[in-house]
Amino acid sequence: MNLHARDVSVPNDWDRRGLPGWTYHSPALLDLEKEYLFRNHWQIAGHVSDVEHAGDYIAVDIVGERALVVRGKDGVVRAFHNMCRHRGSRVVADDKGSCRNALVCPFHGWVYNLDGTLRGAARPGSFPELDKTEFGLTPLETEIWMGFVFVRFRPGPQPSVAELMKPVEAELAHYCVADMVPAYGTWTQISPVNWKSVRDVDNEGYHVAMAHPALQDLYGATYFDEPFVNGVSRSFATYNPHAGRRWSVRNYVRLSEDNPNLPDHLRKAWVYYGIFPNMVLAMTPETVQFYQEFPLATGRTLLRGAIYRYREETRRQAAARYLALRIDRETTSEDVQLTIWSNESMLSDAFSGFYLSDLEYGVRSHHDHLRRQLPVLSLETAPEEKDLWALNEALRSRS
Repeated sequence: MNLHARDVSVPNDWDRRGLPGWTYHSPALLDLEKEYLFRNHWQIAGHVSDVEHAGDYIAVDIVGERALVVRGKDGVVRAFHNMCRHRGSRVVADDKGSCRNALVCPFHGWVYNLDGTLRGAARPGSFPELDKTEFGLTPLETEIWMGFVFVRFRPGPQPSVAELMKPVEAELAHYCVADMVPAYGTWTQISPVNWKSVRDVDNEGYHVAMAHPALQDLYGATYFDEPFVNGVSRSFATYNPHAGRRWSVRNYVRLSEDNPNLPDHLRKAWVYYGIFPNMVLAMTPETVQFYQEFPLATGRTLLRGAIYRYREETRRQAAARYLALRIDRETTSEDVQLTIWSNESMLSDAFSGFYLSDLEYGVRSHHDHLRRQLPVLSLETAPEEKDLWALNEALRSRS
């Protein structure tokens, strides 16, 4: 049963075509996407449990920007540009770590307090007196929602994370995500495709029956997608208690326990919440995970994610969590191959564009969101690269 279904409009021919092929291999468009989709939209940096103690930090690079999240001595989690105010060096070089009571730039040794204020410059006599706040680390717009740390590099069109996620907040709250802890650490993977190809595959379940045997075995009969509405989508399935053609699925179903914190409709559910433009929160009875993708080039994308578990878990929950990870790994590998096949076709003159099923309204609604942010995506024929930015600005001014 679709418990939270929203109206889906009947697609027209334009909707069925999706984005044109040129939009997947244009360097000028990628520059626009970085500015209008990644720097000015919320991005998940991590979870509060990744920085559990004072001095713990995580760092993440996002389309040329560098974020540093650190917990202060006062217990507050803050985010800054990972950029020394002296010469722009990274203040921390590692993706994760801990410092005693200060952050020390590895270039010249400028020292910052955990609240971002400047403690002191190396050889201070060689500088005029430096204001500790003015020359402190540059703060990032930050919001902590259900334990996840969101950052944003530029003011953008999205409201607060809390307002954005309001339609799914009540359902997601059952999982007590803020109290979870890291299960395996943050993972990354490079895929040789355009970032939109990753989203296109992930935003529809039409391919599950053919391309994902484990997922089809687990929950194929009940899976359904809901489209992006104001930046948030939802996909839902309940696993078949009699599934078991595959080893991981058979044992996951056998070991997965009812989570007493969850209402009946979630106790055997795998739920995915898409967050425009590039993120997903995925829930099982045992875990929550986020995954996202960042463009490195038109045909190169960084995949990044992390899984979190309940602080107190039974041996059966831990075993089920591991089996769910096996299923996810298999699914990710299959999806990567699908994105490669789809993405490489867009360089061919024979590619005439998508023609989407009614079941692919997740792709269609994501593309509609993209067009609203970047109206140049509505052009079927690729404009000159040198004209693309100005053309997009002209189209934005008309909308």
